[in-house]
Amino acid sequence: MQILVDSIGFLYLLVIFGLSLYGFNSFINTILYLLSNSQVKKRTRITLPKEWPAVTIQLPIYNEKYTVDRLLRAVTKLDYPSQRLQIQVLDDSTDDTAKLVRGLVEEYRSQGVNVEWLHRTNRLGYKAGALSEALPRATGELIAIFDADFVPKPDWLKKTVPLFQNQKLGCLQTRWGHTNRNYSALTRAEALAIDGHFIIEQTARARNDLFLNFNGTAGLWRRACIEDAGGWQWDTLTEDLDLSYRAQMRGWKIDYLPDVVVPAELPAQVEAFKKQQFRWAMGSSQVVCKILPKVFESTLPWKIRLMAVLHLTGYFVHPLMLASLLLTLPVGLLLPKAFSLFPISFIAGLGPPLLYVLATAPNSPSLHERLKLLPILTLTGFGISLSTSIAVLQGLAKKGGAFIRTPKLNLGNRSKQLKDIEHRYLPPISPLVWIEIGLGIYALITGIVLQPFIGWGIVLWMILYMLGYFYIAGLNLIQHTPVKSERAAKSFTA
Repeated sequence: MQILVDSIGFLYLLVIFGLSLYGFNSFINTILYLLSNSQVKKRTRITLPKEWPAVTIQLPIYNEKYTVDRLLRAVTKLDYPSQRLQIQVLDDSTDDTAKLVRGLVEEYRSQGVNVEWLHRTNRLGYKAGALSEALPRATGELIAIFDADFVPKPDWLKKTVPLFQNQKLGCLQTRWGHTNRNYSALTRAEALAIDGHFIIEQTARARNDLFLNFNGTAGLWRRACIEDAGGWQWDTLTEDLDLSYRAQMRGWKIDYLPDVVVPAELPAQVEAFKKQQFRWAMGSSQVVCKILPKVFESTLPWKIRLMAVLHLTGYFVHPLMLASLLLTLPVGLLLPKAFSLFPISFIAGLGPPLLYVLATAPNSPSLHERLKLLPILTLTGFGISLSTSIAVLQGLAKKGGAFIRTPKLNLGNRSKQLKDIEHRYLPPISPLVWIEIGLGIYALITGIVLQPFIGWGIVLWMILYMLGYFYIAGLNLIQHTPVKSERAAKSFTA
């Protein structure tokens, strides 16, 4: 019995240490951002190339009939010498999107646009497979990639291509914006989370010569870099993260332009958001297994290796959060002294909120608005921890897997737009919703049972878990159930 108690206590200490480590990592990224932001000099004016390099724009799509017209309209308006520009539409569609895209491509070709339609029916390798198969037919020295919901501005290439006069630059990422930030409380919280990543984390990594990643879209690659790093591979679900690390391990530079923004759509449905996070978490864990041993074996400076470990394993925070909840009740009953570490974990827990609050840029919400969104973002993080934990464990256990796309629905900021979307474009609810409700009840019971022994602090902590699971599960059920009262629906989505 004592061995079991000691084992539970040791495991709990490891969990708290891990959570604290990732919390302090947010502090580190924020400090690096603030220091580099105060010291950074404006980029030296880049001399425009005497001869613009050939560019191929690749548009990987799969059943994207709601956004593909907008995507092609934006890409064909890019300001770039037409004789140096090629557009490839990599279409894996299995519905009437294929017919729509073919017609659009023929129309643009009749107008003199160098665009081709590459249609596959087997989806081998999913997005990575499509990119890999199309590369031999690409004529560009540089390869730009845009997902179906992204809307680049006409000057995007003119702002990015000149930086590739630096021959060591292998990839350039630009920042994601949001076409539907104000669609609902959920999308506003998602936008805040993405802003934290792009405004703080990516900037801090780029300005401090740390490893960073191409985010799969709204970026520009040097073709020679892709080929030198081994090309697109599909043994992970995050081919972008995988190739980014392989390229940097080969000595290529990945840079980031925070001031060049490409608007894109945020998942408006909870189930779509969870599936997106599931794919990213599972793929990141697969990259951990594939790349992390090579990082350890390398001769890179220790700070680069340490930050790479924290970067690649970032989604591990979710199974740690879940383990913390499950262990709290037995630890509280058997080893209440273990909670003496709570002040340390509390301080570390302030790291992520600080990062999101400081994620400010032109046209981003005010400080007051960001503070108001923190509770929703916090509850969302707690609420998706179950599904994301499963994704991490699956990623550590197996390679590859089905690439479940995130539906792109051409949403703006009007919450009634989903009524016009075909039902098959919306993901069905997962049975995990009932386990999430069960975890919320477990958190409530834990707080009630431990309050007499530990105090009200543990109750407040358990309430966060409870509300997080109830929020995600409740919103999910409402979005999949016909609601007679618009007032009831708006109370969850407004």
